[in-house]
Amino acid sequence: MTDIEIANSATMQPITEIGAKIGVSADDMEMYGKHKAKLPLSLIDYNKIQQSNLVLVTAISPTPAGEGKTTVSIGLSDALTRLGKKTIAVLREPSLGPVFGIKGGATGGGYSQVLPMEDINLHFTGDFNAIEKAHNLLAALIDNNLQNQEPNLNLDPRTITWKRVMDMNDRALRHITIGLGGTSNGVPRESGFDITAASEVMAILCLADNMADLKRRLSNIYIGQTYGGKPIYARDLKAEGAMATLLKDAIKPNLVQTIGKTPAIIHGGPFANIAQGTNTVIATRMGLSLADYVVTEAGFASDLGAEKFFDIKCVQAKLKPKAVVLVATARALKYHGGIDAANLKKENLSALLRGMANLEKHIENMRKFNVTPIVAINHFNDDTDSEIHAIKTRCKEIGVEAVVADAWAKGGEGTEDLAKAVIETIDRNESDFRPIYDWNEAVEKKITRIATEIYGADGVEFQAKARKDIQRINELGLSGLPVCIAKTQKSLSDDPKKIGRPTGFTITVRNIEIAAGAGFIVPLTGEMMRMPGLTAHPAAENIDIDDDSKIKGLF
Repeated sequence: MTDIEIANSATMQPITEIGAKIGVSADDMEMYGKHKAKLPLSLIDYNKIQQSNLVLVTAISPTPAGEGKTTVSIGLSDALTRLGKKTIAVLREPSLGPVFGIKGGATGGGYSQVLPMEDINLHFTGDFNAIEKAHNLLAALIDNNLQNQEPNLNLDPRTITWKRVMDMNDRALRHITIGLGGTSNGVPRESGFDITAASEVMAILCLADNMADLKRRLSNIYIGQTYGGKPIYARDLKAEGAMATLLKDAIKPNLVQTIGKTPAIIHGGPFANIAQGTNTVIATRMGLSLADYVVTEAGFASDLGAEKFFDIKCVQAKLKPKAVVLVATARALKYHGGIDAANLKKENLSALLRGMANLEKHIENMRKFNVTPIVAINHFNDDTDSEIHAIKTRCKEIGVEAVVADAWAKGGEGTEDLAKAVIETIDRNESDFRPIYDWNEAVEKKITRIATEIYGADGVEFQAKARKDIQRINELGLSGLPVCIAKTQKSLSDDPKKIGRPTGFTITVRNIEIAAGAGFIVPLTGEMMRMPGLTAHPAAENIDIDDDSKIKGLF
């Protein structure tokens, strides 16, 4: 069966019963129908957080074959539940961009899914909509200030960095001109749209501690500067109060369930190639407050989501992950070994062993954070015994445990061996997390450290615009912020064509954006764009709904 057919055939428990498993009463839930609810921030217990076990799921560099990171995360959560561990999966919300684009939904697959999958993949509880509205409110206030003589901040339109956002892949909106049609329609200027997952408001929601911290971060959003060079922030437009009001419900985590009836908290949805790629700090703390084991994932591979999870989220929120699961597939390893996507189902041990170099680099990366990695071999039906043996043998040679995870076909049952390995790793108390860099290091040094140690680059080239941006960052007193590098997910380098484990390359930083509200700066590398486009045949072409409101084609 397809993912949506499997999801539709599953029996869901009332969300009140799911909440009861983690000690949450019906009175504490804000119900969104029978199977979804929001949780109040008052449930966070800072003492319990330090006693629970946080497990991060990351992966090797993504390939067209797919790695199944979310599927493994959900299967692992269900397996831990089957083994008697009080567990919560804490994941990100899907963006409609990929849902209707090439990647599809983000609720897992097969018998390792979160439910109700259609609701979660589409509008869910409206969090993305609230983020979009809050972001665009600030955009409207900016243009309104340009239009009116009193009050007027004397903002130089050429310096405005704040665009608008929408939760859809639409390349035609990347670069636009606004304010045309005469003086009553605004001040003409160049602008554009980013996708909602790349919004700084999304990043702020995902890093905020509470409502007060959310408002503080919103007020710190950097907009641009006056003609005299004075920096202008959202607080200068008195925008933060109204923006926070639009986010009053979005700040609360969402409780749902897996097919295996394990509680799942899904909250926030930044991409990892252009943002920090992790769910909210609030959701992670909520999970750690209510369970003994929390399984979370960070977008794309260890060079992106995991690095940002560790260096930004964990440092800021004082989180201590106990283990890392690194997802790989035989198909993906063959791709990194030079085999084209059409031939990945055929056994090819030489290509697989060449592709192991990519996995080995990601293992090295996790060890640099002093966290013990476990390799999860996400199983496909066409994997051969020889391929699985080769992966396990090579991992053993470099001192890493590799376990087959049959999460898609068997759910928690097929992931129990991985769960046992995770439990044993945590019980051995081998991990003592440390970040790669100190936030107080110079901007150039932080970027270079990530590029050389995590990506494997020989160095970093800062173009003229980037150097000018660094000077501005230093002048604004923001040099002590962490860095959230925007880079292609397809390669460890900034060139998406360099698969495997590239060497002898330089990372090129063309400019650096200021996200003072989120609390980081964003170096842009390569040809990264913050508004994706659709493919020639997007997933939207296959999605339909019948007269009984049954959805098909969603995956």
